[in-house]
Amino acid sequence: MESKEAELLRCVWVNGPIIVGAGPSGLATAASLGQLGVPCVVLDRSDRIASLWHYRTYDRLKLHLPKQFCQLPFLPFPPHFPDYPSKHQFLSYVNSYASRFNIRPRFNQSVQSARFDPLCSLWRLRTLDLSSPDSKSTVEYISRWLIVASGENAEPLLPDIPGLEQFAGPVLHTSEYKSGEDFRGQRVLVVGCGNSGMEVSLDLCNQAAVPYMVVRNS
Repeated sequence: MESKEAELLRCVWVNGPIIVGAGPSGLATAASLGQLGVPCVVLDRSDRIASLWHYRTYDRLKLHLPKQFCQLPFLPFPPHFPDYPSKHQFLSYVNSYASRFNIRPRFNQSVQSARFDPLCSLWRLRTLDLSSPDSKSTVEYISRWLIVASGENAEPLLPDIPGLEQFAGPVLHTSEYKSGEDFRGQRVLVVGCGNSGMEVSLDLCNQAAVPYMVVRNS
């Protein structure tokens, strides 16, 4: 068994930082390093750039700040974009950004562990290749530097509400919500009044649903 695992483990030396995450932060970091002539490797567990924006956002999403405050280093948004670009415009922008700075993430690489080896002062990251359901290929990336850019909202957080398991209707996190069209004519409880909560409530109203909002603070 040990020899079989050893055969599947491949070690890769990275002559520069390892960046975990191919979202806006990871791309901006890679581009900034590239401008200084510093090589790097970008790893992402998904199959595309800015996967959270692609898979875990609702249809009506737009930037919540004017575009000049959200542009990445060295490349402004196209001048014909509106002040508040849509989700699809933002995705187009970050893909163009990656092409412009020749950033080629290694996709479908799920980081299983990251540990700092004090004996040689190196980071060792083990990843699992998710490109095939049957794949058990493991790669160990080794570098002096590790940059985590996986995003603060990479994992959804559902509150622990007593009795929620007795509710017969659907319970969704906003990362699963796409459009209020699925809730037309229904009453929907929205928990939270941040940007997502307010936009989801408005979208529900526009789609002839009846939203109710509850917030923790007065």
